[in-house]
Amino acid sequence: MIKGITLPALAEQIKREHGEKKDFIAPTTQLRYEAKGERGSIGFAMNDNDWVETEPTEHCLAQICQRSGIPKPYADRMRGDNLELLAHNVNWWWQHKSEKRMLRTLVNGEHRARAFVSERYRPLDNYDLAEVVLPRLAKAGCEVLSCQITETRLYIQAATPKMQLDLNKLKTSGKKLSEIDPVQAGAVISNSEVGQGSIRVEEMLYRLSCFNGMITSHGTKRYHVGKGRSEFAELDQAAQYFTDATRQLDDKAFWAKVRDVVDSIFDLGRFTSLAQKFADTASLKLESATDAVETVTERFQLTDRESKGVLDHLIADGDSSLFGLVNAVTRTAEDVENYDRAIELERMGGAIIELPANVWN
Repeated sequence: MIKGITLPALAEQIKREHGEKKDFIAPTTQLRYEAKGERGSIGFAMNDNDWVETEPTEHCLAQICQRSGIPKPYADRMRGDNLELLAHNVNWWWQHKSEKRMLRTLVNGEHRARAFVSERYRPLDNYDLAEVVLPRLAKAGCEVLSCQITETRLYIQAATPKMQLDLNKLKTSGKKLSEIDPVQAGAVISNSEVGQGSIRVEEMLYRLSCFNGMITSHGTKRYHVGKGRSEFAELDQAAQYFTDATRQLDDKAFWAKVRDVVDSIFDLGRFTSLAQKFADTASLKLESATDAVETVTERFQLTDRESKGVLDHLIADGDSSLFGLVNAVTRTAEDVENYDRAIELERMGGAIIELPANVWN
């Protein structure tokens, strides 16, 4: 499991950013992209008087280019060779294809634009999420193992010693690396305030012998903007007309559901079933470690460096079973520098055990 920041540091950052948040909704005709700095600058009038300039993050700039129909490789080329050309492209589309957008910024002396999203975007903020889930994790006896706030998401990974099993006792066959091989029930909670997906509450198995986390399945998702997929589609479209009181009731009901989902993850029956499924992978022997890693690389689009890391860990561990392959993948999560990517590798470990056995034959 990749090392993040401490829980007190996470709490401090969440609190600080909560006080620095400022959202602006304006038609793009009132925005101006300037060729300044490394990523340019977004200018707009605040209160019809003061002109404000804010530097976009990489994520925000990618959203701007995507909305303007500018391919990312071409945008990167213009940034490197001719930032004024990129500014001209963005401003032309902002003026000729005007739409209302929300610009999410952090104000700490200077503005920093972190998201360029729909005017109907319903923020579900990290501050509110932390207030809901941290007490539930504490009630379950969890220890926060790793946490981080990246440019796009908040992550909290936790497990409880109160719910623990020995994988060696669950295995019907396969290699036993030690006298006991404890695994604990855990959860991974994540959220994006900048339009990069949804709030996610996911189950995790935490293996103590190697400090690996394997994210096994998704508990729930909540997307920030509802899609018209049900008989309530008209209500979803009318969300912009809701009163503050209605919004508060809607959010209160949702956070109650999040609490219930977090509680449901720490269910002994579910945990035992998942741990048994993981232990059963020890009985499936891999004919070729190289072929198995190639299969994972192609199916999950690993980089060359990640693929080599998985193979190296698989060989070093000496376990030529599917159990060993899963652990090699989740162990590789510790080697990457990007926290978002590390979480993806932990999810790959959980996805591998769901694949049919004939994939490996």
